[in-house]
Amino acid sequence: MKEKIVGRAFFRRDPLTCARELIAAELVWGKCAGIIVETEAYFAENDEACHTFSRPSTRAFVERNRAGAAYIYFSYGAHWMLNVLVKGEANGFVLIRALKPIRGIELMKKRRGIDDKKHLCSGPGKLTQALEITDRHHEMDLCAGPRHYFVRSRNASADVVADARIGITRSVHHPWRFTLRGSEFVSVPARR
Repeated sequence: MKEKIVGRAFFRRDPLTCARELIAAELVWGKCAGIIVETEAYFAENDEACHTFSRPSTRAFVERNRAGAAYIYFSYGAHWMLNVLVKGEANGFVLIRALKPIRGIELMKKRRGIDDKKHLCSGPGKLTQALEITDRHHEMDLCAGPRHYFVRSRNASADVVADARIGITRSVHHPWRFTLRGSEFVSVPARR
């Protein structure tokens, strides 16, 4: 099966399309990698759950960065979150919520302090801890490689389930969380 590194054009569309199509793609992060099994889409306009709704600094981030830039923030004073900037038909972000670890698993286990492969990256804070993602990666270009990028199989099609976003208190009704059907590596199973 041929693979293709995800370029900037992929992120020049809308957040929903990007979030859905990143399911089953591979996230390569240094010596580690995993298959993306869960994402969420956020729109820069009219989405109360998106940081652009209430944070001028996030609106400035969107203005000064190109599509494919990493947007890293600290959530609830506990965990870093990895998002990718989307700038195209609609601006916004894709939050990478969960991975199925495939490479660098022992390193991920050491960083997380656990042995259970299913729980290494089964949530956005867990995956950033497992991959050692912090604010030093904020604004990194994820379309430039060679150590931090996405890969999609040219022939693969994923069975994707759309569900309501989780872990937020505003605009929770939107079915903008995407999961790989039947994956045991997601943070929370889909409700549908």
